[in-house]
Amino acid sequence: MSFKISIQPSGHEFEIEPEETLLEAALRHGFAFSYGCRAGSCGACKGKIVSGDFEYPGGEDPMCLSELDKTTGMCVFCQASPRSDMELEVKEISSVKDIVIKTLPTRVVKMDKLAPDVMRLSLKLPMIERLQFLAGQYIDILLKDGRRKSFSIANAPHDDEFLELHIRKIEGGSFTTHVFEEMQEKALLRIEGPLGSFFLREESEKPLIFMAGGTGFAPIKGILEHAFAEELKKPMTLYWGVQDKASLYLAELAETWAKDYENFSFIPVLSNPSEDDGWQGETGLVHEVLARDFPDLSAHEIYASGPPEMIDAGREAFSQQGLNLDNYYFDAFTFQY
Repeated sequence: MSFKISIQPSGHEFEIEPEETLLEAALRHGFAFSYGCRAGSCGACKGKIVSGDFEYPGGEDPMCLSELDKTTGMCVFCQASPRSDMELEVKEISSVKDIVIKTLPTRVVKMDKLAPDVMRLSLKLPMIERLQFLAGQYIDILLKDGRRKSFSIANAPHDDEFLELHIRKIEGGSFTTHVFEEMQEKALLRIEGPLGSFFLREESEKPLIFMAGGTGFAPIKGILEHAFAEELKKPMTLYWGVQDKASLYLAELAETWAKDYENFSFIPVLSNPSEDDGWQGETGLVHEVLARDFPDLSAHEIYASGPPEMIDAGREAFSQQGLNLDNYYFDAFTFQY
């Protein structure tokens, strides 16, 4: 039997299973509650219970809950599971100003070669830590020589057991070469984040168009997975431009989304397909294909992520077709040598 959770003052509601914590269910449904360790130690996820019953593991109050908290009806959401319908009072995170930037150690727990030149790294934070972020933001990897390498977070905030990065190997790039040729699972990295202002503006009702170039798919993947978790109903279209078929390194995932969600469409675009690709889909530059399909962009928002040249070309083309550039959100990828 599931319960209904109501959030004040936003008026949001979501369903929760009895074995879930309030925080787990909120994140699963795409609602951004503040949190930190997710272990009941830091108190970052505390909020007020307006009505309803809940319990903590073993029936014991978390250490971070003070006597004043108890008398004022505060609850540690990462530990509390419902025993009835509940009403909570909590401020939901809606912008980067609400996010705490942290410097943390991480461990590489898995390395997957998604394409000949694309590696997926799964990073694990210390057990008592979590990195709260908005879908689409990035982290900096802090190298021992003082350099910083920026990579977008490719997973959604509700799925934060690991931080997922998509790293492209750049010819002559010392760091990316290290990732492909020397790095091993269990390697330690130091990161800072989350950073950046590339995230979904959820208050808008405008249809969404996403344009990715190469590994610019990474932050858009996180944003889309967040949008699906929130059950957004407005139309969403993804254009993903790469050189050849092998570079569509997670095309099956995007195709699955298109089958599972009626309001989502996926258009892959190859700029230079080989004969071996046997490609029957769209070819050319991704921004040109998008502009051809949407001659009037005045009612849309566009989220673009990829090479600066693609971002700039899109800005010029789309503005000529009615896009208000205030509705053009972008994350320009530069090579991470």
